[in-house]
Amino acid sequence: MSGQRFSLVGRSALVTGASSGIGRAVALGLAEQGARLVLHHFGDAAGAAETARAIDSQTPILEADFTQPGGAEMLADAVLGEHGPIDILVANAAIERRAAWHEVSVADIGAHFSANFMSLLTLAQRLVPPMAERGWGRVVATGSVMASRPRAETVAYAAMKAAQFTAIRAIARDVAARGVTMNVVSPGAIEIEKNAARYAEPAFRNAVVAKIPAGRPGRPDDLVGAVLFLCSDASAYITGTNLPVDGGWTIGDASGALPGEAV
Repeated sequence: MSGQRFSLVGRSALVTGASSGIGRAVALGLAEQGARLVLHHFGDAAGAAETARAIDSQTPILEADFTQPGGAEMLADAVLGEHGPIDILVANAAIERRAAWHEVSVADIGAHFSANFMSLLTLAQRLVPPMAERGWGRVVATGSVMASRPRAETVAYAAMKAAQFTAIRAIARDVAARGVTMNVVSPGAIEIEKNAARYAEPAFRNAVVAKIPAGRPGRPDDLVGAVLFLCSDASAYITGTNLPVDGGWTIGDASGALPGEAV
């Protein structure tokens, strides 16, 4: 297969939540394949600037709070007004606020709804129709293993990630014939800057690793290949799918058996 099928030269991409972790890794990967980037962040200007410096000093950075009314609309309008049409949307920004399920409030649900579901729908409403008019577009949303393996303390987060996938599938049916694909990449346990302190605790790390057939937590770079593939011409016939990148976690917990042992 020609490497040109994976090239993103001439494509423009918006990555939300690009100031650290998965968003940063994906943004850098897209840039390596030739895409022109627009970076979004909220509350981490220094991190976004670090991502931009690693790409190009001219890479634009925009800030928006998706938990607030109008945040996603303002971002979409700024992107289109200041930086032109977008070919690729990587909807990565999200919040995860854990609480006992019987203590989750309407405000908690509302924040997760706005940030993890409505922001995707709003950005798609603004950015996908122009993609369809041009006959080419890619949307990749960052999902979560918790959409299929939820925990009670993540009920709001997990529910919105499941709803996100449903929305992706629904819209994908409508735009597939016009060259736009829409997919989800769902990470499992990924070690990033924000959870580094937890992963530094041996008991926590061991408990996580014990559940993963691959035998280690994921890293942001582990997501890059999947996202790049789904953003490329090589994936033109793939839409409405969810690609787990979780070290096998959704298969089931690791067996814990050593080679040669009965399982």
